Amino acid sequence: MAAFFVIVGMVIFVLMLPALARVVIGPTTIDRIVAANVIGTKTTVLLVIIGEIYGRVDMFVDFALAYALLNFIGSLAAARYFNRTRPAYGPEAERGLEGEGGSV
Repeated sequence: MAAFFVIVGMVIFVLMLPALARVVIGPTTIDRIVAANVIGTKTTVLLVIIGEIYGRVDMFVDFALAYALLNFIGSLAAARYFNRTRPAYGPEAERGLEGEGGSV
């Protein structure tokens, strides 16, 4: 049974790579925030799988919940920061689009 969880863990880890690529090259800041949140969610699942492999699910679930909470708060903080510093609409956003070659 442990071999099954190891394989599942490796598959989840491999599925993190496209999200990591989106964090690096993602065209917008929101894409990067969402991709980082996806990586954090998959890491939370991996922590529970590791707990099952070692037979200490009770301890690793605590770690996973703490990590998930930090991931959620970090995503909210980043979204709020970028919402305040880079408006998505209004005259400020229109001026920003003109500099990037976009038409309004």
